[in-house]
Amino acid sequence: MSLADLADLVGIPVGDPAPAPSISGVTLASNEVAPGDLYAALPGARTHGARYSADAAARGAVAVLTDPAGADEALATGLPVCVVEDPRAVLGTVADRVYGEPSRHLTVIGITGTNGKTTTAYLVEAGLAAAGLSTGLIGTVQTRTRSRAADGSETVTAIPSVRTTPEAPALHALLASMADGGISAVVMEVSSHALVLGRVGGIRFAAAGFTNLGRDHLDFHADLEDYFQAKALLFDGRAAAEVVDVDDAAGRRLADRPGRARPVTVSTSDGSGSDWTATDVAAAPGGGSTFTLHGPGGQRLAGRVRLPGRFNVANAVLAVALLDAVGVAAETALAGLADTVVPGRMEPVDGGQPFVAVVDYAHTPDAVSTALAALRGSTAGRLVTVLGCGGDRDPGKRAAMGSAAAAGSDVLVVTDDNPRSEDPAAIRAAMLAGTREVPEDRRAEVLEVAGRRAALAAAVTLARAGDVLLVAGKGHETGQEVAGTVHPFDDRDVLREVIAEARAGVSAS
Repeated sequence: MSLADLADLVGIPVGDPAPAPSISGVTLASNEVAPGDLYAALPGARTHGARYSADAAARGAVAVLTDPAGADEALATGLPVCVVEDPRAVLGTVADRVYGEPSRHLTVIGITGTNGKTTTAYLVEAGLAAAGLSTGLIGTVQTRTRSRAADGSETVTAIPSVRTTPEAPALHALLASMADGGISAVVMEVSSHALVLGRVGGIRFAAAGFTNLGRDHLDFHADLEDYFQAKALLFDGRAAAEVVDVDDAAGRRLADRPGRARPVTVSTSDGSGSDWTATDVAAAPGGGSTFTLHGPGGQRLAGRVRLPGRFNVANAVLAVALLDAVGVAAETALAGLADTVVPGRMEPVDGGQPFVAVVDYAHTPDAVSTALAALRGSTAGRLVTVLGCGGDRDPGKRAAMGSAAAAGSDVLVVTDDNPRSEDPAAIRAAMLAGTREVPEDRRAEVLEVAGRRAALAAAVTLARAGDVLLVAGKGHETGQEVAGTVHPFDDRDVLREVIAEARAGVSAS
């Protein structure tokens, strides 16, 4: 991309335009600049990126994109500078052009919503693979590709994700790499942060899906209305097809917005009038769920997922509808997603214990309630739950989390979950206050245990044969952030360890 092309996209360059360099990459981080890059100097929470323009220039940046507040420091480098009022608003379009408009060469499916994005993305990926496509997945857990060779063999490469949706330059570079590597279809989670901050600008979505809306991220959004409007940005005409789950009020509102074409709708409620509906939802023998899928043209198909609960059936129906929108037959989609396991989402942990243990990412009040409701339907014993709330995040949901867990469990162990810079005891106190909002005759037995490992050990001791133990909140995460330090901690691994310790103690006695 030439400097003249950049000027055409975003405005008039400031500074000496000669010589006119060629731009070969884009980055927000001055310490990641490679020769030929455009350095995007954006305002940050603490400092303005323009402060690091000299470092970017020393590393080989050939131009700077910034706002009026950063113009002087950027100009001091002697590099050509493009100044626009809101550089984030144009950064995706710029990155798209620099990296060769990669989404033009891919089938890109985006999924947003509060809960279910990760599960739906994995189910869509499985359906795409079942259709014989080489796939890419971008989301909360990981970024990965599944490449198929002519002989049918498959190569999977994966790296952990830093955030649900990468910044625009990294995202377009990633899509370009996938396209160059033979990937034909990509499914990605699209967070509300990403939509507000323009991270998916310039991407041409073949289909966009909406799961649901519940309380989350109100440390970033002003209120639930602001949060809804952020999610709705994915449905502003940037996707060729739109698919919306109308099981909650937010989905129905999104589907019924005046002056807009109605999207494809999905539901798990019989009689909803949706384009795709699941009925006869039941717990499957050996775990998971079965259902009957009704689709356009009188389609009636048997479906199964390895994940329990009506909410996971809703995720599956949304996945099938998204796949149908990009040309994958429903029969193929259902076959592909039937045996899909999602990391940290209702993931069973078997250490030989006499009770069922499950790790799940449920970290919102709605997610906790739905997870517990799903597990309640599959056990004749008690539900024992371990739950904490993250620090430096929406403090208003802590009481609601405690209330949801106390109402849905028989035994609740309140503990820590990424306290970050906050006092863990204060976070637990807010959760405990929420548990007391549940009438005593319907409230779980509540224990407070400081330290997540100690809480898991206590819960394993409390669980009896026939019970279900749910460890909620962290799911796939492999670290616990305390006072600025991330300590290795994976609920699945630690749970196996404390189960083994408990069994060894029983054997020794």
